[in-house]
Amino acid sequence: MEKEKIVVKKKEIVPKKRKTYTPEELAEAIEKNKFIYDDYFDFNFIKSINNEMFQILDDIYFRPEYIGFDNLPKRNNPDRPVILASNHSGMAFPWDAMVFGCGLYKRHGYNEKDKLRVMVSPLLSKTPIMHPYLMEGAWKMAGGVDATYLNFETMMQYQEGNLLIYPEGVPGIGKGFNRKYQLQRFATSFVRMSLKYRTDIVPYSTVNAEYVAPFLYSFPSVNRAFNKLGIPFFPIGPLTLFLIFPFAFYLSFPAKMHFVRGNRLKPYEWTDKPYEEMTEDEINAIRDRVKAEMQKDLDAAVQQYGKQPYKIGEFLKNIGKNILKFPLTTPLGWMFLFHEYERQWWKGGKDGKPIKLHKQFGLGTSVWYAIRNPITLAYFIPILGWIILIIYGNWKWKRHRKWRKELMDTKMKIEDVK
Repeated sequence: MEKEKIVVKKKEIVPKKRKTYTPEELAEAIEKNKFIYDDYFDFNFIKSINNEMFQILDDIYFRPEYIGFDNLPKRNNPDRPVILASNHSGMAFPWDAMVFGCGLYKRHGYNEKDKLRVMVSPLLSKTPIMHPYLMEGAWKMAGGVDATYLNFETMMQYQEGNLLIYPEGVPGIGKGFNRKYQLQRFATSFVRMSLKYRTDIVPYSTVNAEYVAPFLYSFPSVNRAFNKLGIPFFPIGPLTLFLIFPFAFYLSFPAKMHFVRGNRLKPYEWTDKPYEEMTEDEINAIRDRVKAEMQKDLDAAVQQYGKQPYKIGEFLKNIGKNILKFPLTTPLGWMFLFHEYERQWWKGGKDGKPIKLHKQFGLGTSVWYAIRNPITLAYFIPILGWIILIIYGNWKWKRHRKWRKELMDTKMKIEDVK
């Protein structure tokens, strides 16, 4: 949903109402907005980045397990996507969402009809530093869509896959290790869509991703200061000192992630009223019931799968078997892979040219990729490295926006000719 603007008045916080549409206005707005189905999104990007890079993150480092995902969720309403919903892992870069999406695609053969589109906070999608290693447009190329009201309504008409949402939003990422498995306040957006379009919610629990960056905590006053820089939260804890090095921002401990599918929820069966006649209190009550059901599933999943968050023996065995690939098998080397992949993608991969990352001799490959992508050295420079990367990221994204504008102008000219 659109991020609610906050008006402060006499120390009271009053959320502004979202824009309202008549049914006719909404139908027209949705039709005009359907360009978001293909804008940025590139299914070949998902396949290539998965095959060339995420095999290291997936098979060697995180070693995720998918419980209840032997089959992908099917639509109960053929015309509407089901809505997958999960908890966020607190105080960490969103590796959990990346691992879940890429792993699910890989395990089910990249079926074009089973695309997974993710509703992404606009704060994440518009900020270079909040993309993996400053990769231009990565969230949207991988299927992300800005989580606004109109975009959500538009995606409910999508016929080529299902939707994924993290209803805790950015506060779920920044909730702190002390609240690691406590669901934060849910948005009502996905509940509204389920009620309105009579489609199921398929919840799943993300377990152990909290240990990607353990013992980090959140303080609202600190977060508000960093919000002005486009960073949704700033972690405080034992690892904070390492953040003088930019590579630590993307640092991840080798948590063995478990994704545990819960029972389908059918909120539209919990009321006798049509959605249009429901009050805000009634919608909020259903939202709270959905949250309670998901919290119950999460508690059970943590109890069963959260006792050994790292499985160190299994991890060390994996690292040992792939010792020649070090440091590419750890976050100390991921920046070389990401930047080299991005370089090859924009040089020809986006047009179908094969991308090939050499990983067998990790140390030599890392040096070679650093030479080809000297900006990667900035990740290891304290403080100054941050300045270099922020300037570089903003310059690169400005160039990218210019390229996107030229591309869209060309498409519009072609449409006019037709």
